[in-house]
This record gives sequence, structure tokens and C-alpha cells, in this order.
Amino acid sequence: MSINYSERIPNNVNLASDRTLQRALEHWQPAFLDWWKDMGPSDFQGNDVYLRTAIGVDAQGWASYGAVKMPDYRWGIFLADQEAERKIGFGDHMGEDVWQQVPGEYRSVFRRLIVTQGDTEPASVEQQRLLGHTAPSLYDLRNLFQVNVEEGRHLWAMVYLLHAHFGRDGREEAEELLERHSGDPDKPRILGTFNEPMDNWLSFFMFTYFTDRDGKFQLKSFAESAFDPLARTTRFMLTEEAHHMFVGETGVGRVIKRTLEVMKELDTDDVATLRKAGVVDLPTIQRFMNFWFTSSLDLFGSEASSNAANYFSNGIKGRPDEAKFADHVESDTEMTIQVPDGQGGLKGETITVRNGMNEITRLEYVKDCNVGVTRWNMGIKRAGIDFELKLPSTRFRRQVGAWSGIATNPEGQPIAQAEFDARKDEWLPSDADKAFIKSLMQRVVEPGKMAGWIAPPDRGINAQAVEYQYVKL
Repeated sequence: MSINYSERIPNNVNLASDRTLQRALEHWQPAFLDWWKDMGPSDFQGNDVYLRTAIGVDAQGWASYGAVKMPDYRWGIFLADQEAERKIGFGDHMGEDVWQQVPGEYRSVFRRLIVTQGDTEPASVEQQRLLGHTAPSLYDLRNLFQVNVEEGRHLWAMVYLLHAHFGRDGREEAEELLERHSGDPDKPRILGTFNEPMDNWLSFFMFTYFTDRDGKFQLKSFAESAFDPLARTTRFMLTEEAHHMFVGETGVGRVIKRTLEVMKELDTDDVATLRKAGVVDLPTIQRFMNFWFTSSLDLFGSEASSNAANYFSNGIKGRPDEAKFADHVESDTEMTIQVPDGQGGLKGETITVRNGMNEITRLEYVKDCNVGVTRWNMGIKRAGIDFELKLPSTRFRRQVGAWSGIATNPEGQPIAQAEFDARKDEWLPSDADKAFIKSLMQRVVEPGKMAGWIAPPDRGINAQAVEYQYVKL
């Protein structure tokens, strides 16, 4: 049976007029739905969920809200409005017309980048598929499912590009996106962070704050691309990505708020006492921050990268918010990065700015991460508690780049591996930390009620009350 595109898949790419693309997507959609049934949110496929569904790109009304069963969600395909006479804004093609089709010489590079971005979308759904069983409230359960269906829509967005612009190769890549699975020993997801297990909600909030923020910066880089369909697709994806980071920032903030309430009630900062009272102590929050932040840092790649230089020079991938930079060509400019000196210290190394594009983007990411951390610390300070959350150095616990495998402390100072091994439980979640957090994960399903380790949100979704029945169980 053919798909009624205007009903089943809202879009602004005129799918109904392209029979070849229709047939390709008709073939892919059943496999996607089978994947969603098998690897999507476990045991909630028949429940009505109060979800936001994208219906267009109009800033005044691009989405609708209503009760939807997740398998019936209308995964749409949307590109931001086309800019008339848009020009390439960076690199060696600066000032030329943007491309509506992929130039042959860049075909394999674009395909690889789109596949890698597309692979992260279903991966995070797979990582989070069991979290619904331990949701701390119906409000949080709904937010989990909203993140999940939007990651599914982002997969559709990437698959549309593969089908529309890469022929048979693109169709084969689209099928393989459903064949790899997070944590699968034989066919894992492409990027390591998306194979990490996620069996607790503190990790989910950290993931949506730190790892989805990496996604934001990757999408912003693609939004500058000379390949206009990719730029327009990712610009619209950023509209939805904002909610994912909101879930992360407010989620962590609510965990902190509840801990501060209990610290004040009991007049203590003793970890054992607070854990016995059923809240997450601040040092444990810091260790989970350290893990997910550093895990996300590697997603930007090596500090010095000839690939990143080529992406920039060829117009494939720009810097996030490229317009704010003074020089959009960077043909002979240089920058300094910190690298190991081979003797247990660090030294400055001069590289071209083009080679340093990954590091430039990573540092912008760190600044953005610190905005939310500052807000969390303001809440701690207002409560009169002498504790400050801090992002670790970008050199800490790296597995990619100049600092890969180099032992440092959270301040980024190189140390002996033996010292790192002896102190890692001070800096990263220990087995005991993970077991304690997992012990708190008891599902709460009464509307308006919250688990004891997290404070209620300040407001509900789309002007609904916090007590609204966001998921009908």
C-alpha cells in the first residue's frame, strides 16, 4: 500500500510529486516502524502520550500538541525556508552560489557525514529504550518520549537526504542505519558515546544536556554548509533540539534543587546521610557531569585535523555561527593548542586555523555548557551551600586527539597512570555510585507526583499544569 504523504508524513519537500523518492521511502518506512517497535521505548507503544508534532517550518506555529500513540507519530520531513540567492559563506568557495545537488568530488564525504549524524539519532533512542520503566513522574516520562520521537524524526531527515541525493548508495546506507544498534558487540553505533549504557535518569539528564548539546553544535556546523538541502534540514532540526537540552538542564537542576531541600531540612552535607534520605549528593552529580561531559568532548574529533580543514576549505562544514567570525577564509591564519610535551607536561603547538576547526567548535561548546552549570551553581549558592560544580578540563579522560590515553586530573594536569587509577572513583562514577543511583530509580505514575530524588518542574508543557496526565497508562 502506498503512503498518503500529506497525511502520514507531513513535509514541505513536495514528496507527492517525486515517484522515485516515494517508492524509496515506501520501501524504507516499514523497516523503520519495525525498528521502532523492536528498539524504541519498551512497553509503551499502545499508550497515549501528549506529544509535540512538527507540521511545518512557520515560526509562529510549526508544531501541534495532542495525545498520540508513538507508532502513529507523524515523522515528517522539513527543510527550513530557502534563502533566495544564498551564497557560500566560508572557505575556498566563499561568495559562490550554494549547491542544490552534491558536487561529485564531495559526494562520498557528504554521504559519510550525513550517515554519521543520522546514526546518532536512532542510537540515543536505543540507549534510552528502557528508561520509561523507572520514570520519576508522568511529566518526565512524556519528555523522554518527546525526545525519542524527535530523534526518530531527525533520522527521517537524514534518510530523506540520503534517498534524495545519493541514489543506490544512499538507499543502502539508510537501511544500514536500522541494522546497527547501540552497544551491539557485532554492529555497534559509529560513535562510542552512543554505545554507552544508560540505565538511570541522572545519566539521561546529563546526556540530553551534554551530548545533545554536541548535536546542537554539529547541526550548527552543517547549517552553514554550501550544500543547501543539508543546511536547510539541520536548521530546522535545531528548532527541536532545543527541547532536548531543556530537558537536560532542567532535569539536572531539579535533581540539585531536591538535594538542596533535603540538605537544608537535615542540616547536613554528609553523603551517607543524604543518600539514606534518598537524594543524590552533590559530589556524585559532579562525577556524573565529569563522565558525560568528557564523553561528549571526543565527538568533536582531534584538536588538529586535516579532515576538518578540508571540510572548511571545501564549503562542506562551517563553524557554528560562522557570521560572527571576522575571517571566513582563514587561508593563512594560525592558532595555538595545548598538547602533551612527552615528558609529563604540556606545551603549546602552532597549527593552522583550518586544521583547528574541531578545537574551535569544541571550545564554543564548552562555553555553552558553562551557561547551564552557572545556573546550577547559582541555585546552590542561593541555598547557602559551599559547593561549586565545575566542568573538567578538555584534556581530562580523552580517548580521541592529542590527549587520547594521557592520564590527567580534572584540572587537565598530566599525572601518572597509577595516580589516575587510584583516584578515578573521586572523579568518575564508581560502581557504588551507579548502584546507588540505580536504587533510586522507582517509577512514579500518579499525575503531579514526583520521585523523592527530584523536585517538580516550575511549569508544565504547552501551558498544561504539572499535574496534567501527560501519559495515559
